[in-house]
Amino acid sequence: MATFGFELVSPDKQLFHGSVESVLVPGGEGDFVVLKDHAPVMAALRPGVVSIEEAPGKETRFFVRGGFAEVNPAGLIVLAETAIPAQDLNAEHLALEIKNAEEDVADASEDGKRAAQEKLDRLRELKGSLKL
Repeated sequence: MATFGFELVSPDKQLFHGSVESVLVPGGEGDFVVLKDHAPVMAALRPGVVSIEEAPGKETRFFVRGGFAEVNPAGLIVLAETAIPAQDLNAEHLALEIKNAEEDVADASEDGKRAAQEKLDRLRELKGSLKL
């Protein structure tokens, strides 16, 4: 399968940089898969898992919260507010993310309350699906 350039960056560091075969991105409008020569697009991220296939059978996963993804002719870049390697994700860390999201809901204005509640709901779904 053809490869393309991919980079995953958080505010404090670059978490991944290299050639990949595909990337599953948790977009705000739903998950989407990027392959070589994908049409240009920009998308907001929702809390979820970025799944990177470097080669057949070699998958790397990261939990992300917030940020955006850009597909351009050079490849894909994901700029995430929070990005944690899946192997480092545990019940304690996810509980902290949920607590922060609950505080965001409590502090949100009427206009922002719906979006904050959706983030919280997605984190709770993630916790349930990961059985943490």
